[in-house]
Amino acid sequence: MTNHPDLTHGVFDSVLVANRGEIAVRILRAARDEGLRTIAVHSGPDAGALHVQAADEAHALYGTAARDTYLRIDKLIDVALASGAQAVHPGYGFLSESAGFASAVIAAGLIWIGPPPTAIDVLGDKVTARAVAAAVGAPLAPGTADPVTSADEVEAFVAEHGLPIVIKAAFGGGGRGMRVVRERDRIGEELESATREAVAAFGRGECFVERYLDNTRHVETQLLVDRFGDGVVVGTRDCSLQRRHQKLVEEAPAPFLTDAQNKTLVEASVAIGKEAGYVGAGTVEFLLGADGTFSFLEVNTRLQVEHPVTEETTGIDLVSEQFAIARGEHLRVHETPVPRGHSIELRINAEDPAAGFIPSPGRVTRFDVPRGPGFRLDSGVEAGSVVTEHYDSMLGKLIVTGKDRTTALARTRRALAEIEVAGLPTVLGLDAAILSHPDFTGSDEHFQVHTRWIEQHLDHLLGTAHPGHGVEPAGDTVEITIGRQVHRVPLPGLASLGERGDAIRASVRAQESAVLAGDEVRTPMQGTLVKLVVAEGDVVAQGDLIGAVEAMKMENQVQAHRAGTVTDLGLAVGDVCAQGSLVCRIVEA
Repeated sequence: MTNHPDLTHGVFDSVLVANRGEIAVRILRAARDEGLRTIAVHSGPDAGALHVQAADEAHALYGTAARDTYLRIDKLIDVALASGAQAVHPGYGFLSESAGFASAVIAAGLIWIGPPPTAIDVLGDKVTARAVAAAVGAPLAPGTADPVTSADEVEAFVAEHGLPIVIKAAFGGGGRGMRVVRERDRIGEELESATREAVAAFGRGECFVERYLDNTRHVETQLLVDRFGDGVVVGTRDCSLQRRHQKLVEEAPAPFLTDAQNKTLVEASVAIGKEAGYVGAGTVEFLLGADGTFSFLEVNTRLQVEHPVTEETTGIDLVSEQFAIARGEHLRVHETPVPRGHSIELRINAEDPAAGFIPSPGRVTRFDVPRGPGFRLDSGVEAGSVVTEHYDSMLGKLIVTGKDRTTALARTRRALAEIEVAGLPTVLGLDAAILSHPDFTGSDEHFQVHTRWIEQHLDHLLGTAHPGHGVEPAGDTVEITIGRQVHRVPLPGLASLGERGDAIRASVRAQESAVLAGDEVRTPMQGTLVKLVVAEGDVVAQGDLIGAVEAMKMENQVQAHRAGTVTDLGLAVGDVCAQGSLVCRIVEA
């Protein structure tokens, strides 16, 4: 294979990182390690963020929402040219899988640190990616050949293949724009919701449909391909522990795979990369059924959030490999390395598991993580950082490595006992419960986790989670319920008040009962009202959809907590609202 005509390459001494948060910090540090001049970009709320501090220079994108800043190709190209950047690294998310952005970078005479636009187009569209996988003989679940344009088309697919199905954003990833449908009467609503979320997160709303496979593991490979057509898989990962179709805990190498299964993964991944004309680092994802068979899922044409576990178990700096490939070098890794030890990654997300993983913006008041051998932190925040509703909920990632899986599990449990993240809810308490559950810690046939395992076991996990892990010190929070959502409210110092603190909690519980008996429907989170399906005077039943609020790139439904008539509508689509804002009232008929 010759060099791609649509992909520039060559030596560069400066790089603009077109991203934010922990991945921008990660790339900027790697670039500085290689002696490159580093250039960051930032929105208004990110002016004081860690990635801005990590760069040699930073430029404002003048705006707040992602659509006005990190998703603006014109602004990013203008900054790259004005700053004298010679190369652009997109990180992950935002425009990292945009063929249009890659083409604009190349057209501006800059080096694009990623695959060629043609490969992004082919593999970034999940429909054509399936065709590539089929062409090389990769196993596939039934799915639509093209994006669907109406609920009727989805109905026709269900008539042929049955339920459950999964609606997926054709140009999405990370679980956004993805809905599992188990009831036929939910098809229209879920298609609309997936499309809206995909537009908000990726700028495009096309969706396709697949037969949904229950209780499968999520296994993936880390692929590297150079400009000369040589490809290698440098490691496998298991990312089965997910919530809302987004990964929460990842590990490398993928445990309990046979040699034959590993061979299937490696050969299929390299074949897919070559067939698509891929260049750079990418991830090929598969579902692994209980019977041991694989089904191709998708290709992420970028660096993955979970790439550190592969780095820790192989000694390969994947960002450095991206730089080398962009310079036009041959692969520096020629065969899949034997893993050295085992690594587990915990995503530190500002979300409340007890309230349906609602993203929870706020100020980080404490951010202390374990130190010592086997610990790595990739973070975009520190104590004092403000997490806004405009971007995703991930604060950072804790990566723990041991000589084997047993050691890594024990070390991760110790890390969860020592870590302190406060000021806003996180998922760390849930992580602690997961890391102690035999379904996850068990070996071989006792390893029972799958992509829906967390939601199936959530009540039990929350019941065994350490009450103070990763949120506020135990006793310094109270829980209230608004509508059908549970909210943890931090009250620093409450535990030190003794009997007076108990009285405060009792008062809150009494007021909560009044709210539950009332008629108000309030927003479960801070964000933007993106959908309102009721009008003044409508009659609704308990559990009916009222609307949807979008925050941190995730859409959360607002439902009726009682039956009755809608009145006093207080918000309109497009309104930015605080948590607990009045949407409407529902009065008894």
